[in-house]
Formats: sequence, C-alpha cells, structure tokens
Amino acid sequence: MELPLISVLNGPNLNMLGLRQPKIYGRATLDDVEQICIQNAEQLDIAIDFRQTNDEGELISWIQECRDKAKGIIINGGAYSHTSIAILDALLAVELPVIEVHISNIYRRETFRHHSYISHAATGVICGLGLQGYALALNAMANLIEEDNQ
Repeated sequence: MELPLISVLNGPNLNMLGLRQPKIYGRATLDDVEQICIQNAEQLDIAIDFRQTNDEGELISWIQECRDKAKGIIINGGAYSHTSIAILDALLAVELPVIEVHISNIYRRETFRHHSYISHAATGVICGLGLQGYALALNAMANLIEEDNQ
C-alpha cells in the first residue's frame, strides 16, 4: 500500500536556519527540521516530500505539482507569506488541505509580518512553537487526511 504523500515546502532564507537570527529562530538547521519531519512521518505512516527554495516561481511550481501527487501541503512561506498573492492563488488552485507553519510567532514581530496571504488558503496555522510546529503540522495533516478518507 502506498503511503499518502505530504509536501513540506519551505520558502526563502530557511536554508539559513542555524545561522540567521538565532535569537529568533534558534540554532537548529533546515536539515534538523527535515529529520524531525522524516521521523514524525514514519510514526504517522505518511510519506513526505521536503523542499526549500529562495525562488517564488519555483515554490509556485512545486505547489502546482502537489495537485496530482500529494494529499496535503505544509508550508513555511517565509517572507513570501506576507507578500505573495501568487502563492496564495497557487494554494487555492490545488484544492488541498494546507497548514501554514512559522517557527517564530509572527504576531510578536514587526507589524508587516502580522498579515499572511498564505493564511487565506490554510486549513490551520501554527506559529511561534519553533521546530515543533512542523511535527504538530504533520500530525494535524495526517488527521485531516484520515478524516477525508472516512
């Protein structure tokens, strides 16, 4: 039996985790995030496709690919969360459950970070819980998929 696939998509500057603003994002790297996701996916009997890009167009293409291959999308859009209507449109077009994740609490930061276009397409949003947010998102997505299959 093929495991349901969840796409875990990460936007700009997340490749700099561990180096970039450690007081906000901590010392863990994107590789650490991927390992957390892999371990949780195994426990949940789901498969993941974990990716990161600094390019908005590439992120949009990856979202569009999900329509025919994934059961859901977990996305940390980074700064694109606050600026990209094109990413919102892509998420709406694929008609999949979406969970938005932010490592930091965007509501305790600069005012421009308080608005997220991605949130308009998201089933749920997790922010401010550090890397644990990814594990929580995978668990929530597994539950959404299970509910959908019933």
